[in-house]
Amino acid sequence: MSCKAGQKHLPVRVRYPQLQENLPGCGRPAFPTNVRLSLPDMSAWEKTNSGVSGVIVFDSGKDGPDLVITGLVHGNEFAGGHALENLRKKNPFPQSGRLTLIAANLKAFKKFDITNPIRARYLDEDLNRLWSNDRLRSVSSSFELNRAKELLPFIERADLLLDLHSTLWPSDPLFITPNNIRSIDLAKSIAVEENDKPVILIDWMHQSGSRLIEHVKFTSPSGTGRACLLEAGLHWEVNTVLVMEKVINELLKKYYKIHFGEEQKEENKNTQMIITTDSIKALSSNFNFIETWVGNTCIPKAGTIIARDGDDLIQTPYDDCFLIIPNLRPQRGQLAVRLARRTAF
Repeated sequence: MSCKAGQKHLPVRVRYPQLQENLPGCGRPAFPTNVRLSLPDMSAWEKTNSGVSGVIVFDSGKDGPDLVITGLVHGNEFAGGHALENLRKKNPFPQSGRLTLIAANLKAFKKFDITNPIRARYLDEDLNRLWSNDRLRSVSSSFELNRAKELLPFIERADLLLDLHSTLWPSDPLFITPNNIRSIDLAKSIAVEENDKPVILIDWMHQSGSRLIEHVKFTSPSGTGRACLLEAGLHWEVNTVLVMEKVINELLKKYYKIHFGEEQKEENKNTQMIITTDSIKALSSNFNFIETWVGNTCIPKAGTIIARDGDDLIQTPYDDCFLIIPNLRPQRGQLAVRLARRTAF
């Protein structure tokens, strides 16, 4: 992906094979395995009023917007399970419209093993890469694809959707939206109280497949659906749940006015709007960052070396370059980091 025409954009990769022994690098840190968050009790989500496991509906019986909050799309991201279960216990019937809570991948969650906490992300394939019409209408089958098809009716009726996620590697909270103004406005409205400097990333389609927020319901130019994804913090930290709950509370206070365009934007003046320009894949099995970067780090100067990949140096292509959720142990072919620059919206 390239940045807008006329903006300075240096090459991201620079090859220096003659300097291989002297290339910088911090090594490849061990995968995080420190689980500080207890497992949520999701037993109430097995048999539900919707008839679909993991889907609980709070219907006011009055006309109004259809709000959907999803979590546990990845089985090892159970901070989202805590946030959903805590909300369910409050019996959160809306004054109008309908609220649907979706614990998306309970079966993967049940496979969570504290001695190997990374493996429970999914059973067959990533549930958050399946939301294109081509995949959803295909005759192919996997556990996650079948689950996506089962959840599809609840997604297709959503007017607003918040998808709760967390990160394996350290990153400050981050909102991700499709590239349309209605979803960007949703993120701006609920990011007000999230932190002192909320970051909203306008992202293109994920290279590995369509995310839930990229379903046509939320990306069609002629549509009305709004969606954003919240990366709330580390997978297994109590604070991640607290961040999720703050954002959920903002959404529940404002969703009606957001839907009908009545929300008076109280946009945090410190909100940082950024847009993805480059997705950096590891081309070797020895991709190393020069520091253990935290997600949302902003590198001031273009040409700053941030990583090495075999014989290549990876550099920032422009000033004020944001590093989006660096993967500190990427396998060959995996996404290592996305780069983003400030934008005006």
